[in-house]
Amino acid sequence: MSRHQDSKGRGKTSGRGQANRKSKSFARGNAPFKKKAQSKSKSSTNTDEIRLNKYIANSGICSRREADENIAIGLVTVNGKVVTEMGYKVKRSDDVRFDGRRIAPEPNVYVLLNKPKGFATTTAQSKGPTVMDLVANATNANIKPIGRLGRNSLGLLLFTNDDKIVQKFTNSKKGVARLFQVELDKNLKFEDLKKIQEGFNVNGKLITVEEISYIDGEPKNIIGIKIKNTGNSILRTIFETLKYDLVKVDCVAIAHLTKKDIPRGHWKHLTEQEVNILKML
Repeated sequence: MSRHQDSKGRGKTSGRGQANRKSKSFARGNAPFKKKAQSKSKSSTNTDEIRLNKYIANSGICSRREADENIAIGLVTVNGKVVTEMGYKVKRSDDVRFDGRRIAPEPNVYVLLNKPKGFATTTAQSKGPTVMDLVANATNANIKPIGRLGRNSLGLLLFTNDDKIVQKFTNSKKGVARLFQVELDKNLKFEDLKKIQEGFNVNGKLITVEEISYIDGEPKNIIGIKIKNTGNSILRTIFETLKYDLVKVDCVAIAHLTKKDIPRGHWKHLTEQEVNILKML
């Protein structure tokens, strides 16, 4: 189910969430407890650490008790070294492997956003709003967007913490197709359409797309184009090289995923079936 966003692009929170924020705000503003708050802040410098057995249990491999047993027999490595110490703590950024396979301390999450204009695709701090603001309430997992959409581009953007899916999208030889609907400042000439279909060189580099076509019932300046690049700068390269200006860029599909039931500015969690299809691509 998608969640509604407020006028600033943030998801609405429950009354409990609002109460929690008020409580935190009150604590910060309470001057008599300033020393206590400083002490708490000092002791929280290692909050990124987590006990190894909990890390394994959170990944869904086994229970904490079973994790301790597997740690004891040497099935677990941290940053390439076998760890058998009970109570050992790791950071979420550490390379933790169970029987040779890397694991993560949280279940895999897949969130599909229908991005509006005006939001930058970045996980870093930005002077303006970012796509992370739009999915802030989707999950507590450390999800990141796959690929990019320009600040003024629209459409589908997939977020996940699943490294295998990220690798699938960013594989330079295979990749995952995304379908865009673009609007140009003028009609696309048929000879230019054919040139894009066949591929052409730009600064010594061959530029190719998966598909490109006019859209039935639309004027000739509205084009459907499918690419496997994780960014959309290639679209600007293609059309500006051929002397067209991009007026609008809208990602309308990612592989089998579409905007159905996702209004602009909203998101949804992928179903198990949708995730399974992604994994089989």
